[in-house]
Amino acid sequence: MYRAHNLKRSLQNHHHHHRPTPPHSNPTTIPTQNPLNPTLLRHPFSTTPNPPLPSPTSSNSSSELLKYLGYTALLAASAAATYYSFPFPENAKHKKAHLFRYAPLPDDLHTVSNWSGTHEVQTRVFLQPESLEELEKIVRDANERRQKIRPVGSGLSPNGIGLTRAGMVNLALLDKVLEVDKERRTVRVQAGVRVQQLVDGIKEYGLTLQNFASIREQQVGGIVQVGAHGTGARLPPIDEQVISMKLVTPAKGIIEVSKEKNPELFYLARVGLGGLGVVAEVTLQCVERQELVEHTFVSNMKEIKRNHKKFLSENKHVKYLYIPGTDAVVVVRCNPVSKWKGPPKFKPKYTNDEAIQHVRDLYQESLKKYRGEATANMPDEDEPDVSELSFTELRDKLLALDPFNTEHVKKVNQAEAEFWRRSEGYRVGWSDEILGFDCGGQQWVSETCFPAGTLAKLSMKDLEFIERLMELIEKERIPAPAPIEQRWTACSKSHMSPASSLAEDDIFSWVGIIMYLPTMDARQRKEITEEFFHYRHLTQEQLWDQYSAYEHWAKIEVPKDKEELAALQSRLKKRFPVEAYNKARKELDPNRILSNNMLEKLFPSADTI
Repeated sequence: MYRAHNLKRSLQNHHHHHRPTPPHSNPTTIPTQNPLNPTLLRHPFSTTPNPPLPSPTSSNSSSELLKYLGYTALLAASAAATYYSFPFPENAKHKKAHLFRYAPLPDDLHTVSNWSGTHEVQTRVFLQPESLEELEKIVRDANERRQKIRPVGSGLSPNGIGLTRAGMVNLALLDKVLEVDKERRTVRVQAGVRVQQLVDGIKEYGLTLQNFASIREQQVGGIVQVGAHGTGARLPPIDEQVISMKLVTPAKGIIEVSKEKNPELFYLARVGLGGLGVVAEVTLQCVERQELVEHTFVSNMKEIKRNHKKFLSENKHVKYLYIPGTDAVVVVRCNPVSKWKGPPKFKPKYTNDEAIQHVRDLYQESLKKYRGEATANMPDEDEPDVSELSFTELRDKLLALDPFNTEHVKKVNQAEAEFWRRSEGYRVGWSDEILGFDCGGQQWVSETCFPAGTLAKLSMKDLEFIERLMELIEKERIPAPAPIEQRWTACSKSHMSPASSLAEDDIFSWVGIIMYLPTMDARQRKEITEEFFHYRHLTQEQLWDQYSAYEHWAKIEVPKDKEELAALQSRLKKRFPVEAYNKARKELDPNRILSNNMLEKLFPSADTI
């Protein structure tokens, strides 16, 4: 039913190609005005009973009227054509798909979007305090006026969990490392500091963070609040590194929480989704800075099953990258450099250029196929030389040529598998350098977390999940690009973490599916968005409940359908202490100034209902 609905909408898009709709609405745009006079529209279709036969004069008048209506329609069509071809100023490019809706942005209107451009809002209230005292005053004043100031970090969350047009507060100017205790290996920072800034600020003390997500640009407050994670079956999500926090709350001002001070609130607020207070300061437990050896090699599911327990048990960090349409599984494992053996001596079989050359060749061949020989040999002046593009940039360009053609996407995936085979080998560096990952360009992503047993007794549900996902992709002919990324963490004691568990030895698997947005064309982005949500819906329908899988808070999306929303709310209540969370929100933020539409929909309380 869902697929049929998507196909119907897709056909409508093709038939009505002159009226595209962007992936998200623009709250500052002017409503579409009907160019036709409504009084003129009513006249020819009089509802008077038994109308007399028209005289020749009235007939001529009707003909004249229809003629002028035709001129009006022609004028409207011409205006639309001009609209789409006319060069717009820089701050209006993203509105080009909104027919008759462009208006210059007011000077006091801030446009805030997430990095993938999938969620965007405009607001007149975007505050950036420079001190804790200023932040406290902002929160107090906003609470008195009942003015929304939703905490927003770096805007990296794929779902825009921190966004609201009603108003936001950002701590980018509160980005200092306040105190380092080398003996206890702790660091106290302002919540607006970015992860890379923090790492750079403490490396002179011989310290670093225990684990990292794929990128380093998140603000510390944001990465903690959404329950972000790295990989390593003995290493918990990043919120477990937090040993105390300072929150600025609307009702109670500044409060400090830790394992010793108000532990119940502490474990609730560590992954508080920005709804219990503005996280102003964070104290983190660090570890000694260390060099890691990263080993990347290509395996297959048969070998993975045979060695899975060994891989999870013997490696400090490990992840699998599955390539749909192939039998390739890329294994990336990282461990401290041996004090006795030192880094491995290894000479790669291929240079970087040789590893990527076949992808360049595929791109050139695909250009000839989709654009013709002449066009392929005459690249656009604005485009960089193919030899200067990274693998992920080439992948984006290849997918943009035909993103819905399953066979084309398989060819791109096969090229990716070969790229990884030619990139097998070792890399040595500090943990903050090694544990990153080039995630590619703008994208839609859904990541779920589910229990996988313990290291002593793996359930093997994690690999079973992947096998069923691959079967689903093949059966439904989903144009699924690579990679499907699988990682593991130990459990968290934070009540709202998707990996929360009272059993200390539980481990959890995290699986991410993806579709890239390799173009700025609004029509194609909309179609990719619909295809991705079809893909996500199928995984949800067939896998989530069976494996007790719940989405990452930074990647969950609020359904528009009321029944789907009610089902999601019911699922969340089964997994998380929603009543306790709502009770804490009512005590700390009774006017909901830190909330937004997403939080209200996911966690409705008796008041909001």
